[in-house]
Amino acid sequence: MNREQAIAAVVYRGNSVENTHIAHVAVVDAQGCLLSGFGDSSRMTLARSAAKPAQALAVMETGALEQFGLDDADLALMCGSHSSEARHIQRALSMLAKAGASEADMRCGGHPPISDEVYRAWIKSDFVPGPVCSNCSGKHAGMVAAAKALGATLEGYHLPAHPLQQRVMQTVAEVCEVSGDAIQWATDGCNLPTPAFALDRLALLFAKIASAADTGESARSPRETELARIYRAMTTYPELVAGEGRFCTALMKAFNGQLVGKVGADASYAIGIRGVTDQQARGIAVKVEDGNQTVLYAVVCEVLTQLNIGTAAQRAQLSAWHHPPMLNTMKVRTGRMELTFLLEPV
Repeated sequence: MNREQAIAAVVYRGNSVENTHIAHVAVVDAQGCLLSGFGDSSRMTLARSAAKPAQALAVMETGALEQFGLDDADLALMCGSHSSEARHIQRALSMLAKAGASEADMRCGGHPPISDEVYRAWIKSDFVPGPVCSNCSGKHAGMVAAAKALGATLEGYHLPAHPLQQRVMQTVAEVCEVSGDAIQWATDGCNLPTPAFALDRLALLFAKIASAADTGESARSPRETELARIYRAMTTYPELVAGEGRFCTALMKAFNGQLVGKVGADASYAIGIRGVTDQQARGIAVKVEDGNQTVLYAVVCEVLTQLNIGTAAQRAQLSAWHHPPMLNTMKVRTGRMELTFLLEPV
């Protein structure tokens, strides 16, 4: 399918086309077989924060969680892109304290919060955010703990040559079933390495997470046990994966443990869906070419609808993201978004 055929959404202002948005979708099973898709399901994609569960897996496999007493709520924050709410900042500080580290050890920077409400409060109090306020502070706190668990220096824990990041790179390649030289690594906004690989490999990661949650405890491999714990942590504490009024939190709450979802910056998204009576676990990955997050969430909701995931009542809880109202400053409706794609079965 060429780029013109991969238009997934059209935005109108009045009756005029204002923007068209190209997107790609991959739906796979836990063996990585493509079940359906749209656009280029093998598009080389920077997963950004949607890769956090794989990075968290590498942290878990160092034994850091057991060594420092990090619990499932801590793990959820490690997998999250939080809103810098007080509960998020306090938990990141708690994680550092458990590991015998401090905010000064972190190699991420502060930034304006994702939450408008939090941002207004910061402005009113003239608050200057530090590293622990980063939306990725949970991931960094986990990385600091993992470096200590390995007996490695904290200096440069964020750099590709550090022993911890070498382990992360190997783990990502293994769990996504991609050869190391087929992954491209760049530097993420939070200063850690971030992988790019085929879109269907991101879907596979989340299919494996969901499949592990389906597998009985006695039948799980050690890695499947860790993946199942990631699923449990994220779905038990969705408010730590994102925050108040955020899509990831609303999605997981709406589906009540049936699926796990994670956004990545610049409009990538991944979902793992547990198996039901007639189907095994599945993974979904979506990338919107122009990085438009509003379009991303609408496309994700439409994919869930086309795949008939959950009930109509569950999907209706996401209607504000599925069909976002387009209003001007006087609350006058100015246009609409039409989702124009159909998933094509393989």
